[in-house]
Amino acid sequence: MKAVVHVSLKSGVLDPQGKAVADTLARMGYGEVESARVGKVIELELEDGLAKADAEKRVKEMCEKLLANTVIESYRIDVLA
Repeated sequence: MKAVVHVSLKSGVLDPQGKAVADTLARMGYGEVESARVGKVIELELEDGLAKADAEKRVKEMCEKLLANTVIESYRIDVLA
């Protein structure tokens, strides 16, 4: 089983990496890009036999304790069978 965690900055939090990406794309001729936000994707391989509900609960704990800074970041978990 695999869990994919998508972590991104909460709205209202400044994203200097996203600004740099948007600015660079504009300089490269992609003027249609008005803004960009940069986040991260974390893929976790989980042991087989773990119930989906249990996997979601455990990965949520991991996010709250380590994978996301919940003060400034939000996250979404996708558990794939």
